[in-house]
Amino acid sequence: QVQLVESGGGLVQAGGSLRLSCAASGRTFSSYAMGWFRQAPGKEREFVAAISWSGGSTYYADSVKGRFTISRDNAKNTVYLQMSSLKPEETAVYYCAENPRGYSDYRVRMYDYWGQGTQVTVSS
Repeated sequence: QVQLVESGGGLVQAGGSLRLSCAASGRTFSSYAMGWFRQAPGKEREFVAAISWSGGSTYYADSVKGRFTISRDNAKNTVYLQMSSLKPEETAVYYCAENPRGYSDYRVRMYDYWGQGTQVTVSS
């Protein structure tokens, strides 16, 4: 059974930084692309960033380009999301997800396993 466990969320002031981690277990992590999504109260889940199975390809939502960086360590079965210059409107639960197709993708439906999420709160 695949398990994805996010960590690293918390409360940060606007303009601050956080690093999220997602530890995976249950199948060959290095074969799958990974993505980060977020969902604010009353809003749909939205794409943030994705990374291919090798880490050689990354893809970002326009709203986070230049401020967020996705990376992975296949030896540790972990994917990261480094977030900087955070804004209050980015307050949300952040989820990592696994895409069995191996390539980075922005579509929610391409991901078959999801973590439980970690709360990120950005105060103004």
